[in-house]
Amino acid sequence: MNIIMTDTISCKDRGLQYGDGFFTTVQIKAGQLELWSLHVQRLQQCQQRLGFPAFNWQELTEHCTEVAKTHQQAVLKIIITRGVGGRGYTPPVNVTPTVTVSVSEFPIHYTHLSQTGLCLGISNIQLGHQPLLAGLKTLNRLEQVLIKQDAMQFSDDDVVVMDIDNYVIETSVGNIIGYKEGEFYTPKLDKCGIEGVYLKHLAKHRLIKPSQIKLEQLLEMEAVVVCNSLMECMPVSQLGEKAYDLGIAFHAIRKLNNKVP
Repeated sequence: MNIIMTDTISCKDRGLQYGDGFFTTVQIKAGQLELWSLHVQRLQQCQQRLGFPAFNWQELTEHCTEVAKTHQQAVLKIIITRGVGGRGYTPPVNVTPTVTVSVSEFPIHYTHLSQTGLCLGISNIQLGHQPLLAGLKTLNRLEQVLIKQDAMQFSDDDVVVMDIDNYVIETSVGNIIGYKEGEFYTPKLDKCGIEGVYLKHLAKHRLIKPSQIKLEQLLEMEAVVVCNSLMECMPVSQLGEKAYDLGIAFHAIRKLNNKVP
């Protein structure tokens, strides 16, 4: 397994040619890789479902651990592609994956938003269905690019994204958790969407029910939270015209973090 510490990649790499690969984004905090075991599980799931060869995960862990030591707070991104080769879409018989590891600045505006809450709009772009890729964080992210492009016309912090059946799936950057009558709900991701590392982390401590959720049901929640591995749990202050009580949202977040019964 090659680990390439560079911003350059072959123009023949299948990750560039076809989006043939997957990635994960890890928060570095105090020189440590946050939720690393769950990130490795995500990479392994992608590797197996996409038919990539087995990797030396210990080698990758040691490399990323060394990179993290020199940063107080940052974002580490791992991209794994199938490498170079194959005829057209057909992958090569002997696969030599390419692994790139990069570090970028942590988004400092998350600190402010964690107190004020997110204002969410509603995306005009809907996600298509592909159960074979549902839940995976592959390099095929053109839908998300279109979503972000569409969202630029709004003044909101992020947008809620639905699928072609008008079920709520996620925001452009994170998973959605609704809170109502002491219970937690999150959209089902069996047809599309990304199963986030932080959502998995929270689900280890608290029952979060995967459900088919329409927009009107989300608006009826007492609180809504958005989560990913960088922002962790972020309260939603407003969704469209609906304003949420941040006090209830903060209480829900404490419950999700297993700090209150």
